[in-house]
Amino acid sequence: MSRGKPIRAYDYVNHPYDTVRDALHDDAREIFLQATRSAASRAGSVAAGLRINVGGLEVATDIAITVYRVEDVDSGPLDGPATLVELEWEAAQRPGLFPLMKASLWAYALTGTETQLDFDGLYQPPLGLVGAAVDAAVGHRIAEASVHRFITDVASHLRTSLDTA
Repeated sequence: MSRGKPIRAYDYVNHPYDTVRDALHDDAREIFLQATRSAASRAGSVAAGLRINVGGLEVATDIAITVYRVEDVDSGPLDGPATLVELEWEAAQRPGLFPLMKASLWAYALTGTETQLDFDGLYQPPLGLVGAAVDAAVGHRIAEASVHRFITDVASHLRTSLDTA
C-alpha cells in the first residue's frame, strides 16, 4: 500500500477477541458482504455496497470486495495478539469512476470482552487530474464517510451475528 491517500477508522465489538478472530478466519469476505448488504437493505436496496449521505444527497455504489489474507500476528497495534485482514474494494461496475481502496483491518483485544476493529487504508481517487481536483474539493470527505460507514456496518454486523451464535 505505497500509493494513495491514507484513511483510518475504528469501531468496537462487545465480544472477546478470540470470538471475533474466529469469525474473521471463518469467512471475512462474507462478513463484509453481509454487513454491507444489511446496511443496503436498511437503505431500501438489496445490493452489497457502500452508501453515505452527503448534504442530503445519497451517494452509493455496489462494491466488489477482495480479501487477500487473514493472518494472526503476535504483536498488533497494542503490542499484543491481533488478526490482520488485508482487503481491497472497488466499484463493481464502472470502477474507473470510483476510488480504489486497499486496506488492512486489524482486530485486537481492548479488554477481555471488547475487541477493536481498526481500518487503515489507502485510496486512489479515480479520473487522474480531474479526480484529484474533485478529491481535494469533496472526494476525501466522501471516502472518509464511506470508510466510517463500512467499519460501523462491519462492527454492527459482528455484534449482532455473534450475539446469536
